[in-house]
Amino acid sequence: MKKMTLAIATAAMMAAPAFAADVTAGKAKSAVCAACHGAEGISAIPMYPNLAGQKAAYIEKQLKDFKSGARKDPVMAPMAMPLSDADITNLAAYYASLK
Repeated sequence: MKKMTLAIATAAMMAAPAFAADVTAGKAKSAVCAACHGAEGISAIPMYPNLAGQKAAYIEKQLKDFKSGARKDPVMAPMAMPLSDADITNLAAYYASLK
């Protein structure tokens, strides 16, 4: 029984994020994103994707990939580099919260 309880607790900790997302902080951090992705996550420029309503996990993965170099883009890589893990999570939560 102890092993089962430990396994369940471990799985729960791994599934939960290290910190809760802060949508308000994400909105504040998104000011720099607005130039290309629009103030509300809807881009007026066809070559830049809309971020409003995207799944948080998708945005988080893309930003982490730009930051690590796993995904190459000369515009997004320098934008993602200074973001902390908390910034990325907050931005993802903010854009996911938009319609």
